[in-house]
Amino acid sequence: MSNTVTRIRLAGAVVAAAAVLAACSSPAPSGGTSAASCEPAKGKVTLQYWNTVPGMDQVVALWNTKNPNIQVQMKNISNDQYGTIGNALKAGKAPELAQVGYDELPNMRTQDAFVDASACSAATAAKSKFVPWTWSQSSFGGTGVFAFPQDTGPMALYVRSDLFKKHGLAIPKTWDEYAADAKKLHDADPKLSITFFDPNNAEWFNGLLWQNNAEMYGYSGDKWHVTVESDQSKQVAAYWQKLIDAKLVRTDLAHGSTPMYAAYQQNQIASYVGAAWGYSMFRDNLPDQAGKWSIVPMPTWGSSAASGDWGGSTVAFMKGNTHLYESVMFNSWLNTDPEALALENKLGGLYPAATAGSELPALSQGVPYYNNEKIFDVFADSSKNIDTSFTWGPTQKTVNLALQDAMAKAAGGSGTLTDAITAAQAAALKSMKDQAIPAVAGN
Repeated sequence: MSNTVTRIRLAGAVVAAAAVLAACSSPAPSGGTSAASCEPAKGKVTLQYWNTVPGMDQVVALWNTKNPNIQVQMKNISNDQYGTIGNALKAGKAPELAQVGYDELPNMRTQDAFVDASACSAATAAKSKFVPWTWSQSSFGGTGVFAFPQDTGPMALYVRSDLFKKHGLAIPKTWDEYAADAKKLHDADPKLSITFFDPNNAEWFNGLLWQNNAEMYGYSGDKWHVTVESDQSKQVAAYWQKLIDAKLVRTDLAHGSTPMYAAYQQNQIASYVGAAWGYSMFRDNLPDQAGKWSIVPMPTWGSSAASGDWGGSTVAFMKGNTHLYESVMFNSWLNTDPEALALENKLGGLYPAATAGSELPALSQGVPYYNNEKIFDVFADSSKNIDTSFTWGPTQKTVNLALQDAMAKAAGGSGTLTDAITAAQAAALKSMKDQAIPAVAGN
């Protein structure tokens, strides 16, 4: 989708973020401005809200028709989400509200990018409206209210059921079975690959690590413990390296790109390892394949039922916000109101972080494109099997860039994905040292 790139980049990856503090009892890292007050404005207010979600303009328009005294102007920043936000912060012209991926929250907090909205009773009361682990991550373990969760990205396997049936393959339940299917497909048709591996998408790869309980960070004793280079991480890296070496997966496609859709359109790829928010991308970009796709649980490591998460985001209260009361009102409606959630799911493919999201009729019904299968039941089960203690480090953006650089080299035949894991570990430790953030390697 034109919106696929949007959702993927927004994923600054995988859901979660500053969460250290969600999983630990340790204090949150410093950063974030305390809210001075939460007094309602005396007249009409106009808020700025920046995001990357397709169709969000229609959601905002719905709010504006119902709230003449709190108007919202929306700006889509899909082309350069964090660059645009960063430049605005430097210039002192940040919007009142902005979409921020969970894994970007810790990094941006160290830059004093947010304001604490906890002075607003409606902000602190909103905690009960969200899935607990998402609230912990966006509130830095309960140290304030810096953002409201918006969506999550529980992962699953998208399958071209007609191609699997044509080649006599059962739906793989484990990664070993998936690898065996990859070989059978390629042996039967050298032009057919089971999936593709995008070496420039660290967020997606982090979701795979997350599934295998590859804890990347911990926080105790007033310091970060960096375990990016764990045995679990190396297991995932070695698995995909083996598929790459055997040329059973493509490495020349980028998520959301025109060539990616062309490969699927030409029946060159038989599955897709993706997140809940991606369900609309095939629907919107490959309409003639309606009825040919199924969504099933992500293959597992052995008998473990664990799943992973890729992407998701929050709507953050940005530094300089002088209309906290109105911002909280809009942010709460945007991310908890059933009518707003339904529209966001329909237009932008968002999988709500609000508990009310599970009760949306659209998420309990069959989806026509997917042969009327109840695909959101699969994502709901996936969400239940995600390790909620998984945490992000305060320099995750730097780590992701290092990981992607090394993965690209591995895909090109220079080094391996295991080397990429080693490079990411080194980048995590160096970037924290450069910023005087206490960190050690290992638990």
